[in-house]
Amino acid sequence: MNKKKILQWTALVLSLLMLCLIIGTASLCIGATDISLKRVLRVLLEGKGTAEYSILVNIRLPRIILGLAVGGALSLAGAILQGIFRNPLVEPYTLGISGGAALGVSVTIVFKLYHFFGVMAYPMSGFLGAAFIIFFVYSLSSKRGIMKIQGMLLTGVMISFISSSIIMLIMALSKSEDIHGIVFWQMGSLDEPNLYLILVTVGCSLLGLVLSYFFCLDLNAFALGEEAAAHLGINVERTKLLLFLIASMLTGLSVSVAGIIGFVGLVVPHVIRIFTGPDHRILFIASFLAGAAFLIFCDTLARTIIAPIELPVGVITGIIGGLAFIIILNKRAVRL
Repeated sequence: MNKKKILQWTALVLSLLMLCLIIGTASLCIGATDISLKRVLRVLLEGKGTAEYSILVNIRLPRIILGLAVGGALSLAGAILQGIFRNPLVEPYTLGISGGAALGVSVTIVFKLYHFFGVMAYPMSGFLGAAFIIFFVYSLSSKRGIMKIQGMLLTGVMISFISSSIIMLIMALSKSEDIHGIVFWQMGSLDEPNLYLILVTVGCSLLGLVLSYFFCLDLNAFALGEEAAAHLGINVERTKLLLFLIASMLTGLSVSVAGIIGFVGLVVPHVIRIFTGPDHRILFIASFLAGAAFLIFCDTLARTIIAPIELPVGVITGIIGGLAFIIILNKRAVRL
């Protein structure tokens, strides 16, 4: 690798780290109750027990940390799956993982399972639903140890439709308060009070980032095609399976904790690839940081745009991400 590229990559990573820091700091200061940066520092150092300290430490800071973990995980999962499928339009939810998680949570809400499992009911049921779909999609798409990529994509899309239909059936037969809970969860939210769950999400998202780097050169070879990658000495099937499991773990965990937050895993890796190119050595870390910054920014908008009413963050990511994607596609079409 030449020195110029190293300097470019270093500058990009540092810029994205600075962007995360700026957006995170702004998110701490902005809300229904605005707190100046100078006051934030003073409260954090001296103001334990005050209302402002409670707002910062118990409400805003956990959301920022969770936004960093979930945004980074979804964006990284999108980058991995786009590399496996060699298709920039694939996103983490394409394979039906979000549908499985949503179905698990819907069953939990309808049957009031949270009375038995407490605050862990939604994350646990969401993750189990996502895990079931992951296993089901892989089983249907693999024959004799060979993972059929296109078959997996089509199977995932169909399972998403089936899951959505079952959820609508559940909603049609449910009480109004249950319907409200299902709809609100599906819109996505970073309002998670359980610190242990937040730390687990952060740890797993960082672990996924580290593990993905063991396969970044393999994914670079995948761009030449699976046969070419095999000729280069890569165990294609093992690599596809392990990367699929990493991306699925990141997606399942994110959906089970924060609900369905769309477009992060589609738009962010797509935009970052424009600046970095297809090299996954820089694409992974850049997508992770950009996804984190994007979700924290969207969550801040969701909290403040019509304060004191809070919008679901999935609504904001859908609007901004959808508009950004349309603009990018139109500009590329004009160039072509």
